[in-house]
Amino acid sequence: MKRALIIGDSGAIGGAVAARLRADGVEVVGLSRSRDGLDVTDGASVARVLGALEGPFDFLLVATGALEIGGAGPEKALRDIEAEAMAAQFALNAIGPALVLREAGRLMPRDGRSVCAVLTARVGSIGDNRLGGWHSYRAAKAAANQIVRGASIELGRTHKEAVVVALHPGTVQSDLTKKYLGRHPAVTPEAAAEHLLSVVGGLTAEDIGGFFDWKGERVEW
Repeated sequence: MKRALIIGDSGAIGGAVAARLRADGVEVVGLSRSRDGLDVTDGASVARVLGALEGPFDFLLVATGALEIGGAGPEKALRDIEAEAMAAQFALNAIGPALVLREAGRLMPRDGRSVCAVLTARVGSIGDNRLGGWHSYRAAKAAANQIVRGASIELGRTHKEAVVVALHPGTVQSDLTKKYLGRHPAVTPEAAAEHLLSVVGGLTAEDIGGFFDWKGERVEW
């Protein structure tokens, strides 16, 4: 890996991945809303900020997203669903990655291996959903998985050695997750970055369009 683009490097995971790559001598370009004015929910913003970049990047990571938006946390039951809160989840967790992927073809090399990864979540797996609840977040992450799958097909036609995947980073300690952890074990952002980069390093062309967890194991759709 020589050059990486991290979308959302002000977040816990994105920042840890960027720091790890820089420590390994990789040239890293990081973008965030707070520092660079990149609003992934706004198509014009994405086009402007990403349009100013010069590729190619052999690693592109979309690390944006949130479990709680505008004070609205995940629903415990169907009766808790609110249209505005659900729309906000889709805007950030599904439309955001889609708008970035819209620009990815220009930023990735046409020749040679490259990886484009989007952080989604295991709770976005329809087949793995056995508890219910968290309806908006689950649905938005499931939509993001479908977007990654479709993008992998299209980009695979023009970027023959590109690997486009959805990644589940595991439960990571951050300000966004701390009140939802309960008794669930969680890892530091630095450990999550190590796990994710290990998975990315082991991906092959056969993995394009896949959904993998932090251990490198496939997650059912």
